[in-house]
Amino acid sequence: MIRVLIVEDDPMVADLAAVYLEGIEGFCLEGRASSGEAALELLRDGEIDLVLLDMFMPGMSGMELLRIIKTSFLNTDVIMITAAQNSDDILNALRMGVADYIVKPFTVERFRAALEQLREKRQLLTSPEVPITQEILDKRIFIKKSGQPPADTPKGIDATTLQNIIQVLQGCSGPFSLKDIEPLTGISRISLKKYFDYLTAADRLGSEKDYGGHGRPVTRYHWKG
Repeated sequence: MIRVLIVEDDPMVADLAAVYLEGIEGFCLEGRASSGEAALELLRDGEIDLVLLDMFMPGMSGMELLRIIKTSFLNTDVIMITAAQNSDDILNALRMGVADYIVKPFTVERFRAALEQLREKRQLLTSPEVPITQEILDKRIFIKKSGQPPADTPKGIDATTLQNIIQVLQGCSGPFSLKDIEPLTGISRISLKKYFDYLTAADRLGSEKDYGGHGRPVTRYHWKG
């Protein structure tokens, strides 16, 4: 279980992050802090695996706290969740080793994708019995992270639309149907089916028939990566 500390001075944003966190397997909320100083106390008192960190806070800034975490709490990962959008702030955060950088306002899909990517990375790198090859690193951490569709998409498959669909699917934790994904993408089920067929043929989606209800069976999909 990955123990999480939310550091955010806006209670509405903190509440939203906490709600989103509850829906992601493998994470538990250990505490909340509205300032860098309060966060440091919690970091010193307990074992925190992940900090969801705002940049702009009263007193100690998020960047100051990030520097301390990266020098004094070496086993703690940090994901920035902030309104800061200038390149200097983003570059500095990345140079200091943040696991991800999420710009407010954020969606549950983007939030979920960031945490699930971190969870998979931690699981991989803390499994000593698994020999880590370049292929595994590329598939599960580096290349997979971008979620980029192949460059040679066939006729009728728009690369930008495909990328948007992939980002939504990466944020799904369990089986889903076309009906489930339709409102998340704004794309009709007829059009979605074409993209789902393409991703299934590319072995990035798995599918099975659900005969649990009345009437016609429903095809349920799962993201394979």
